[in-house]
Amino acid sequence: MNFLQFAVWGAYLTSMSRYLGPAGLGSHIGIFYSVQGIVSIFMPALMGIIADRWVPAQKLLGACHLLAAAFMLAAGLYGLNTDNGISFQIFFTLYTLSVAFYMPTLALSNSVAYTILERGGMDTVKAFPPIRVFGTVGFICTMWLVDVIGYQTSSMQFVVSAVIGLILGTYAFTLPNCPISTDTKNKTLFDALGLDAFRLFKQRKMALFFIFSMLLGVSLQITNGFANPFIASFEALSQFANTFGVQHANILISLSQISEALCILLIPFFLKRYGIKNVMLIAMFAWVFRFGFFGLGNPGNGVWLLILSMLVYGVAFDFFNVSGSLFVDKETPHHIRASAQGMFMLMTNGIGATIGTLGAQWVVNQYTSWQDVLVNGQTKSLMLGDWQSVWFIFAGYALLVTLLFAILFRYKHQRAS
Repeated sequence: MNFLQFAVWGAYLTSMSRYLGPAGLGSHIGIFYSVQGIVSIFMPALMGIIADRWVPAQKLLGACHLLAAAFMLAAGLYGLNTDNGISFQIFFTLYTLSVAFYMPTLALSNSVAYTILERGGMDTVKAFPPIRVFGTVGFICTMWLVDVIGYQTSSMQFVVSAVIGLILGTYAFTLPNCPISTDTKNKTLFDALGLDAFRLFKQRKMALFFIFSMLLGVSLQITNGFANPFIASFEALSQFANTFGVQHANILISLSQISEALCILLIPFFLKRYGIKNVMLIAMFAWVFRFGFFGLGNPGNGVWLLILSMLVYGVAFDFFNVSGSLFVDKETPHHIRASAQGMFMLMTNGIGATIGTLGAQWVVNQYTSWQDVLVNGQTKSLMLGDWQSVWFIFAGYALLVTLLFAILFRYKHQRAS
């Protein structure tokens, strides 16, 4: 389940911007990435409520994937069959509908996994991270597939994503049943609708955790949207034009996911030994280094800095995303588990990612622009400008959030014996 869950996303998430630019939609890259956050403001929470109250989570997971795949397939085929420039309105609408049904599956798949593991008598903190590794492996596999077969600048990447989504949507209906909550005694309408997850904000600890999840969520989609065009921009310089990183940006970026796969396995040790606050602080500092190394590196003699940026991404993403999900699972009542996971998704991939991606687009637009340049006798559309300032601005933001979190979030960790 986890392998296919993230293989769907990996097929286009890091390479979509390379298609949108040459297709004439370069100025809309931020909007395409931010819509993932916009739909995450309400869709994961809504689907979490439905999974808690009415529809078994594994069935809802399957239905969402089938719908997402159908719309993604339509978007991919539309791009392939349009010769005179694709319509932003049509392509964006199909893409948005697909993403609207895909984003809730990130939280739903976690809920399904936690439920099945607990019913099997397993400790989710120990058992889930090794399983989640397969999600990262799936993401890497489709990134490499799209790169190697030359789909980075083609809408075929969306078709690949759709096919995998159809397979997963069908498979989800064969997963063990995740029973809905049947305890309706003394339930208010507020509770019956699953809105009781919002009561978590009454707890200072949970309120601060969700707020900083949103602030850190700002960083989540920035490199997914702009790392590929940034690396590709070096093709305009003759000394970098034929480097491996420029020619295979997706494979270079995939080092981030390889690091992610390895770092997931460290989470149980770090959580039990150091606690959620320290683990989150480590993740936040990693985001500072992630952006800083991008600002200093290049695909030539500075490629080692880009590689370091990819390696710290595993810590930045996993220690925040996976650890945060496990923290929410442990700190919330089981009857609102799916709703609480939806809330975490809302704050991170919803509000946070939306603000982050739109803000990043604004910053990028101030320092760069899409330009047609002649490369090895061919005209190519590349995003050129002062990328170093862009990455340093993002690093400064991440450092500010880190310092505020260290001061304001107080959580006493009981060290495991």
